Amino acid sequence: MSKAMIGTAVVTGAGTGIGRAAALSLLGAGWTVALLGRRLEPLLETQGLAGSASDHAFPLTADVGDVAGVKAAFAEVQSRFGRLDLLFNNAGRGAPPVEFDEITDEDWLGTVAANLNGAFFCARAAFGIMRRQDPKGGRIINNGSISAHAPRPFSAPYTATKHAITGLTKSIFLDGRAHDIVAGQIDIGNAATPMTERMTKGVPQANGTRMVEERMDVAKVGEAVLHMASLPLEANILTMTIMASKMPFVGRG
Repeated sequence: MSKAMIGTAVVTGAGTGIGRAAALSLLGAGWTVALLGRRLEPLLETQGLAGSASDHAFPLTADVGDVAGVKAAFAEVQSRFGRLDLLFNNAGRGAPPVEFDEITDEDWLGTVAANLNGAFFCARAAFGIMRRQDPKGGRIINNGSISAHAPRPFSAPYTATKHAITGLTKSIFLDGRAHDIVAGQIDIGNAATPMTERMTKGVPQANGTRMVEERMDVAKVGEAVLHMASLPLEANILTMTIMASKMPFVGRG
């Protein structure tokens, strides 16, 4: 029987929400985790929440949309740990919900920079380490979203980037085959984080109404990421959808 994976991981956007939940799940299972994010203080909070595993959590500041910053961060990971077994590409942002023609250049470019460019920059850096290390190989998990399948009203920048993540995931998986690098995507719907707090007050629906939407405990997302990460490299979950059971996705619109 193949042994479950435990090794060194990078989690982007590890200072809050889904990134924090995933990092804590990995740390609790014995992984060593580089906590990557733009601001040091939230990363230190995540490290503190790891309790006895905090010695295996290492805050690392970088903006994923800055290619030079990403290269420096992953060089630090390689220098400190000698190898990389897992990347959870989680960092991202949304844009204000406005009419399509009112989307600003700044919001479009900023969302693409964080959600798509950032995911690519981090995956490219991780792939390079994984391809050249000995033994070679590793796993990249991209945070897709329910929006990788169906858009919400007034969400073009976010939805476009999340659809693109699906193609990026499949390309990494295909191109990594010769190097024992696997890739998967987790599509998350309505985890209880600050980003979804607005859903407790009601959000626009496809039929023009507004409604309060159910959310789920973000820790369950962390557990799902851990499950994907724990598989031996001979097995891969290409796509996983985890969602609040009563959210309007099946039947949306």
